[in-house]
Amino acid sequence: MADKELAKVRTKFAEGVNIAVIKQLLDDVLEDGIVNDGEKESILEENSTKTDKARALIDTVKRKGDEASRKLITRLYNRDPTLHKNLGLSSGQPAQPAPEPQMDEEWSTTLKPTTDAFWREKLNDRSTYTVTKDSIRSRVALLITNIEFTDKAKIRKGADKDEENMEKLLKALGYEVVKCTNLTGKEIKEAVIKFSKHPKLKETDSVFVVIMSHGELGAFPIDDIYKHLDTAHCQDLLNKPKIIIIQACSGEKDGSVLVSDAAVVSDDAQQPDPSLSAGEENIEDDALRRAPKEKDFIRFRSSTPGTVSHRNDDEGSFFIQYIVEVLNTYAHKDHIEELFRKVTERFEDFSVSTERIDDDTQIPNKDRCTLSKKFYLFPGLWDRI
Repeated sequence: MADKELAKVRTKFAEGVNIAVIKQLLDDVLEDGIVNDGEKESILEENSTKTDKARALIDTVKRKGDEASRKLITRLYNRDPTLHKNLGLSSGQPAQPAPEPQMDEEWSTTLKPTTDAFWREKLNDRSTYTVTKDSIRSRVALLITNIEFTDKAKIRKGADKDEENMEKLLKALGYEVVKCTNLTGKEIKEAVIKFSKHPKLKETDSVFVVIMSHGELGAFPIDDIYKHLDTAHCQDLLNKPKIIIIQACSGEKDGSVLVSDAAVVSDDAQQPDPSLSAGEENIEDDALRRAPKEKDFIRFRSSTPGTVSHRNDDEGSFFIQYIVEVLNTYAHKDHIEELFRKVTERFEDFSVSTERIDDDTQIPNKDRCTLSKKFYLFPGLWDRI
């Protein structure tokens, strides 16, 4: 085991290494993600002698486990092969890294937990949104699912499965789910406004707003979500990620339902003009704000403008299925934008055979993103609080 190898050569390493190599190795293990900036500075500044710095480096990496120790041995081989040889360490030739899981491999059906070490590392990363154990306790999400409609032809078969899957995912991520079903456009607006006053928003680190319906959303403009959760109307969410997920068509088609042998249909409807709510903003309001009015949002829509979103009568929409699978498999190590990219990647070869000559394809759309940092969900951490 590499960590045991390091323990055996600790004294000889401290005697034989020079300060330049120590600094180079610290840069290397920082790049490898083994230590963070704070740990690096602590090793250099809190140890007065060269040998103390060397011992602190060995001890810090050794505590991180066998894989971290192996990487340090490899880095030493590259920085000072003579010292590596004199210490009698195992070959420092870099081993071939394990291949990343392919997108067509088996997906996890439950959330893979993040590690405490990974969370602590990101706490010291200024490019990452802060997530504390206290903030995880206050997580809250709004989930709106429209299934039934007065026009029976518009009933969204399989949407109940989407609701079940999304609620399960959000709860597993530590979010209290405010769930609403079969709302009119006016009721959606009221639900969003009520959510913007939720008592947990002051302490939460983030929110999800998930709306699943037909494209018109009962004449509720999607852009109104921003208005009710922006800095002017909801200061409790200032500098906190606001993740908006929309499962609905973004374009107009000839007919509202497509059916194939796989029982696949589309949420086909016309998206309202976003300019309907734009007139309520003015230059004077923007000029008086000390913070950007719209900040820390990201929206992920099930399809690009002018296209439909597909749904299976039994399993629900492909968009929601893929979100659940990707987050279950990768949320323990990837930030939200990378997770959404992986969902989009799953649609690269997606097509639905229809009666038309061409296959009907779908690709999700990440837009209106004002995230200034990386947001990690840290699944499993809240279970250990």
